[in-house]
Amino acid sequence: MLFRKKTGAEAPASLTPETEPFAGKGRATPSRKEAQAARHRPLVADDRKAAKETQRRVRNEAYARQQHAMEHGIDQFMPVRDRGPVRRFARDYIDAGFNFGELFMPLALALMAIVLVLGMAGQPELYVYSTMLMYATIFLGLGHAIVASVRMHRLAQKYFPAEDIPKGTTFYGFQRAFQVRRWRMPKPQVRRGEWPQDRLTPLAG
Repeated sequence: MLFRKKTGAEAPASLTPETEPFAGKGRATPSRKEAQAARHRPLVADDRKAAKETQRRVRNEAYARQQHAMEHGIDQFMPVRDRGPVRRFARDYIDAGFNFGELFMPLALALMAIVLVLGMAGQPELYVYSTMLMYATIFLGLGHAIVASVRMHRLAQKYFPAEDIPKGTTFYGFQRAFQVRRWRMPKPQVRRGEWPQDRLTPLAG
């Protein structure tokens, strides 16, 4: 009884594509390749590809919007570190004046080339003088940038409440003072001599 032979009536109700003689009325059994193709879901792959393209487009649009803001001084689309009236004040103060640090990079590169050429040419005296001049340029640029950024911060304290001045504002101005003016980002929005404090009213008390 336990091992009696199954009759045709007791055959499985459903057959796999490999064992079923016909897949539906009047149709032959699909091949393995056709079965795999039927299980394939192109919609998922298409959705992922479309999602990636959408993300890339959104990212590119955000970058373009940020670059436009950096070039034209649009505060709301700038990076967080550049936003706010105090950071705008810091940039305008540094951009309005001349900073020796602006010349640091081109002068340092030129002097390094001169030092290298003189060293190869066997001119020890000129080599020493050029090296001294290069170090003098570095220290002069550092000193000027420090003085300008400290002055900027002290002025900011006269025109803005202490709680509105972000941390690192002095270093923010120091870094900008060492950049070549035309390479600064966000781009300068004032000309030389257009001091931002001339447009502001000092805090009362």
